[in-house]
Amino acid sequence: QVQLVESGGELVQPGGSLRLSCTTSELILNTYAIGWFRQAPGKEREGVSCISRSAGSTYYADSVKGRFTISRDNAKSTVYLQMNSLKPEDTAVYYCVFDISIDEGQRLCATPDYNINYWGKGTLVTVSS
Repeated sequence: QVQLVESGGELVQPGGSLRLSCTTSELILNTYAIGWFRQAPGKEREGVSCISRSAGSTYYADSVKGRFTISRDNAKSTVYLQMNSLKPEDTAVYYCVFDISIDEGQRLCATPDYNINYWGKGTLVTVSS
């Protein structure tokens, strides 16, 4: 059974920080790129940040570059998204994803959402005062 379990979403004030976690299996983490997509109210899902199988390559959408950092802990089979300087426009449901044909982060984030095989259930991030 494929496992992608997100956690860490909550209400935070503008300028605040959150760390999202995506727990998966060791096999998935070591075989495929893992990414974070988000869907804001009334908008389409978009790739936010992705990390390659080798963890040597990361990708960030322009809207989060310099504020978000993606990382992985192989021992815990977990991928993190550290989000700093949060803005109201970061409000969205954040999903952890992977696709069985992709092991490179930039390619995963550039893939249309409807072409991505596996999605977690999502975690809600609300940035509001």
